[in-house]
Amino acid sequence: MAIRAARWRWSRTAWQRLVLLLLWLGHGIWVSLGPSPSRHWTSLAGALSRPSQGLSSRWEAWRTARREARRSLAETRAENARLSSELAQLKTQAAQEAPRLSEADAAVRLLGLKKQIPLELQSARVIFSTRSATFGGLILDRGQNLGLVPDQGVLVPEGIVGRLWSVGPTQSKVLPVDAPNASVAVMLMRSRATGVLQGLGSGRALIRYLSNQEVVQAGEAVLTSGLDRVFPRGLLVGYVAEVTQGDLELRVIVNLSAPLDRVSDVLLLPFQPPLEVQPPFVAPEQKAQRKRGAP
Repeated sequence: MAIRAARWRWSRTAWQRLVLLLLWLGHGIWVSLGPSPSRHWTSLAGALSRPSQGLSSRWEAWRTARREARRSLAETRAENARLSSELAQLKTQAAQEAPRLSEADAAVRLLGLKKQIPLELQSARVIFSTRSATFGGLILDRGQNLGLVPDQGVLVPEGIVGRLWSVGPTQSKVLPVDAPNASVAVMLMRSRATGVLQGLGSGRALIRYLSNQEVVQAGEAVLTSGLDRVFPRGLLVGYVAEVTQGDLELRVIVNLSAPLDRVSDVLLLPFQPPLEVQPPFVAPEQKAQRKRGAP
């Protein structure tokens, strides 16, 4: 063992050769680096640190984006809460204003109907409905105090509603046109055939006393004929829904045009109006007369 350890021991010559080799390598490195080696060391250090710098910058960018996303999410939630609150307020305001808007719309339509019928019409409001009861009707807020009498016609812009059945001191009851004990003299718009309309309930009625020889089509308009002296001629009643042949007469079912379950404001015709009601006369515009000799 001692002989083997001595064999592998470095000699003086070997150490000299190693020193010379290291000097030669150092000189070569010094020559390759040039007069300013610090620049190369700096670039080498920069190259080695570049990946860590890129990773650090990406990490910082991710953290910044994360903070911005959190801030944006918080702002979005706050904006959604504000908009939800405003929407709830608008819905509440719309619900509060809906009855007034409906009343204003009804008033405008009634005013337009007044202009179309040149009669002394009175307005009234429905304060209660008993249509669900047997022989029920509509209760109005007008009565004898305003000169109302039974058998005055009641109508809305969509069509006729019925007639006054009973009149009290301050209230009146309307017999709807679809009541089983209601009757109205009517005629068909196309053929002008006349008959009597009897109520069937639920916004429907039946035309009686129409000959089998008459040609009636579904969808044809039904108007008042004026023969009952409750309604003048030509007011809309409804539209034909069904036509079937009977033994002696046609069975004509009519869908009434007036929304009897949703009536809030009505107009009252005068007692026994004229048979024919002409629209209000509008004088035509007179052309300016040209002076003699004018071009």
